[in-house]
Amino acid sequence: MKLYYAPYTCSLSPHIVLRELGLPFELVKVDNKTKRTADGRDFLAINPKGYVAALELDDGQVLTEGPAIVQYLADLKPQAGLAPPAGSWQRVRLQEWLNFITSEIHAGSAPLFDETLGEDAKAIFRNKLFKRLDVLEGRLGANEFLMGDAFGVADAYLFTVLGWFSFFSIDLGRWPALAGHAKRVGGRAAVKEALRAEAVP
Repeated sequence: MKLYYAPYTCSLSPHIVLRELGLPFELVKVDNKTKRTADGRDFLAINPKGYVAALELDDGQVLTEGPAIVQYLADLKPQAGLAPPAGSWQRVRLQEWLNFITSEIHAGSAPLFDETLGEDAKAIFRNKLFKRLDVLEGRLGANEFLMGDAFGVADAYLFTVLGWFSFFSIDLGRWPALAGHAKRVGGRAAVKEALRAEAVP
């Protein structure tokens, strides 16, 4: 398998999951501006959507969208327990959290990267985002991880998105349980290996 990634993007989530599972893969860096891969290919020919992450399987098929990729990977090695079994009620709960992260935290923080937005507009997006973070604070105040007491794919995704908050000068200290979650996940060997491989300090 090949994972197409760019540093400081959501592709870190499947990268972490690949390392947690110990699956063999090749890491291929993508320049988000030029849409060229590190080995000179046109990334748009690989993923017409134009963004990472993209997972290229050994048979040439390409899977995109982080929440879909991490579930696919978890199902390759179900004994690792990174996702509940497909078809179970707990799997639906996992999909609920993945959708919440992607639509409310990931997409909710994206406008804060837009340098053309004025501070008044950004304040509106921040306030909405903070309400969503309050929901996560409540969940993680009662559980070490999103699905309970064990690390899973949703935690890798949440860790990835929360990692962007330093760019927005958002201090996670306002949400102690969230900050604790980020510290727990950041201390995992697979997470440290993924960050080192992407040359992220």
